[in-house]
Amino acid sequence: MPHAPPLGALLRQYSAGSALACEPVDQGLLNRGYRLRTTRGRYFLKHHFDPETADPAAITRQHRATQRLADLGVPVAPPLTGRDGRTVAVVGGHAYALHPWVDGRHRHGGQLTTAQCGRLGALLGVVHASLERVMRTQARARAKSPETAEAADTFALIDDLLARVRRHRPADSFDELARHRLLERRALLEQHADRRPPRGGSVGWVHGDFHPFNLLYKGDAPAAIVDWDRLGVKPRAEEAVRAAAIFFVRPAGALDLPKVRAYARAYRRTAGAPPSELAAAAHRVWWERLNDFWMLRWHYERGDTRADPQFPAASALAVWWTREYDAVCDAFAG
Repeated sequence: MPHAPPLGALLRQYSAGSALACEPVDQGLLNRGYRLRTTRGRYFLKHHFDPETADPAAITRQHRATQRLADLGVPVAPPLTGRDGRTVAVVGGHAYALHPWVDGRHRHGGQLTTAQCGRLGALLGVVHASLERVMRTQARARAKSPETAEAADTFALIDDLLARVRRHRPADSFDELARHRLLERRALLEQHADRRPPRGGSVGWVHGDFHPFNLLYKGDAPAAIVDWDRLGVKPRAEEAVRAAAIFFVRPAGALDLPKVRAYARAYRRTAGAPPSELAAAAHRVWWERLNDFWMLRWHYERGDTRADPQFPAASALAVWWTREYDAVCDAFAG
């Protein structure tokens, strides 16, 4: 198998028996995961491959956080502890972690009832509130909300990306859609450049990457929130809005607003967030979407096409959100 992990050395560190089967898990953009079966059970083996998050000390901090969350009853899957008392195994300069295998499946917002959407929002609110209990407050006190994007910088990026699209050979349907969306986005930014929001609101500890591929369901109930690589101190309400924009986006690029409303109300209740905080977060995330082209940068600057399937709906969402701006804010704050 490509990038096969050093199973013998890893399993010895965990006293996890001998490997019987090891299969790559396809989902996920930044790290490599494996479905592992040994003589002692079933596991999820994670290779922390992303250079931005593969520092063993940072991974250990994430592991401690998930164990504390588990102690509070939050559905997570803390890693196993090795024979040396550590949860991170470094072999050949690479960091790995072994987790219990969680039977479950990923569910998009379209597969959830309105009541289940409320349960999802409540879950994220519980995560944020629980992280405030188990994480150090010093880091939160030092953190500041990031500056929001400058339209002038985005115009320069759009010009650069358009030039890359023109140079791409052979031209294909992705190039055609990219060009259309870039020109469309430039027109929208010219129209709304005066609506740049100020620096974000109150910050707190967040999961950092809460979306359908990082939540496993068993039946109708969430079984485990996984992939805590992006754990950090950021504006909490913005994570709630970003997650909703992923869970509840339809293929044509519109948000399912009744589901967003149920989700947001439950989130506000469990996180203790007032409607005004969600409305301000929705404005900042809208502006962020107008100025963000990470999928096109991956495609044209890095030659990485893994995010291409997400581009049609994500790029259409920015246009739809601008047109339905008031209705979206009302769904998050109403």
